[in-house]
Amino acid sequence: MLSMVGLIGGLILLIVLTMRGMNLLVAGPLCALFVALFSGMPLFPQLVQEGEANLVGNYMAGFSGFVASWYLMFLLGAIFGKVMEDSGAADSVSKWVVDKLGMKRAVLAIVAACAVLTYGGVSLFVVAFSVYPMAVSLFKQANLPRRFIPATLAFGSVTFTMTSAGSPEIQNWIPIEYLGTTPYAGWEVSIIVALFMMFFGYWWLTKMIRKAVERGETFEMREDDPETNNGALPNPLLSMLPLVVVLAFSFVFHNSLKQSALIIALLGGIVATYIVNRKYFHSFWTAVSAGTVGALIAIGNTAAVVGFGGVAKAVPAFQTAVDLMTSIPGSPLIGGAIAVSVIAGLTGSASGGQAIALPILAPHYVELGVNTEALHRVVSISSGALDSLPHNGYVVTTVRAICGETHQDAYNAVGALTVIVPLMGVALAIILFSLGIGI
Repeated sequence: MLSMVGLIGGLILLIVLTMRGMNLLVAGPLCALFVALFSGMPLFPQLVQEGEANLVGNYMAGFSGFVASWYLMFLLGAIFGKVMEDSGAADSVSKWVVDKLGMKRAVLAIVAACAVLTYGGVSLFVVAFSVYPMAVSLFKQANLPRRFIPATLAFGSVTFTMTSAGSPEIQNWIPIEYLGTTPYAGWEVSIIVALFMMFFGYWWLTKMIRKAVERGETFEMREDDPETNNGALPNPLLSMLPLVVVLAFSFVFHNSLKQSALIIALLGGIVATYIVNRKYFHSFWTAVSAGTVGALIAIGNTAAVVGFGGVAKAVPAFQTAVDLMTSIPGSPLIGGAIAVSVIAGLTGSASGGQAIALPILAPHYVELGVNTEALHRVVSISSGALDSLPHNGYVVTTVRAICGETHQDAYNAVGALTVIVPLMGVALAIILFSLGIGI
């Protein structure tokens, strides 16, 4: 009982502290300590046998594991974003988009850029780094409240693209191992759900922005914003070339190198930016340095939350919660959706929710004769809902480290688009599969 109080209380505390703006490098360990104390978990590795759970060991395993897996991608992604910014390429592309689509289509351009990169296999974290400079420039020119930039980036990355049929993102691939399906499982329903999330989410996003503008909100400049280049800018079509290089390299090497394909893709993007726009740089190496600092802050914040998840998963209450969620009676599609979504919320990770729930769910449901393609698609979509609570690593990185916003200002819009819209998408998918569509 105390362990469950600690688990739920620690999660609530982490969300509250995150919303209040506490530094996550402090909030993460503090909330992990709360969970450990209520669960009676030993605090130090010296107090247990080798391999047994303890606060410091489990927290640092989660923290360091994330850094080891993602540091180079964060580093190169942040540098790529900064060199696009410093060379004027982001300004050039954004001005071209505004000229072609008009100021009213600035948000659409950002969503589309994120969607193309995400569906092309570029990591969600890297997409945010890469598109942010263009987003700032577009919001500035359209005079839109910048607190909506995180929601715009997130909507284009983690809703209708991340969990759709054919997506190369890991959230669409994990079920394959357990269900024997393909990345295109349930594609008919996936298309309908993706279109619903895309159109409804875009309508909701633009409605929120329009109401804010009507209240008098405008774009607010910051001291660390890049200076607007009113002089010569690089060719906008050539400035898009680095983005194309990242997308193309990621696609070509994805199957052979998996996550490591991003290293080649981002290096290619940085090199392409330098070659195409080298005469427009203010200071290439200053941009590289700024990107490096940004990457360290971003990965530190995210790893702090992952460390909390490492402790939460090791306490007895977590297994109790998993057992409860994976034994929900009734429709397997509803049970699977609830189980994966809740576990993803507890861990702050869509992939974590799938990886924990599917080894338990899959054999049981397959034995019952559940349509595996339907289960694959429902599980995939549901993993991208409650995972986007305020403590989620992607949310923290995008809101805080990349966009420089606070959760109080930016999260309401992010939560609406990345929690509520996907939950509606899950419900729609279950209804469609229940009607026999795509089965």
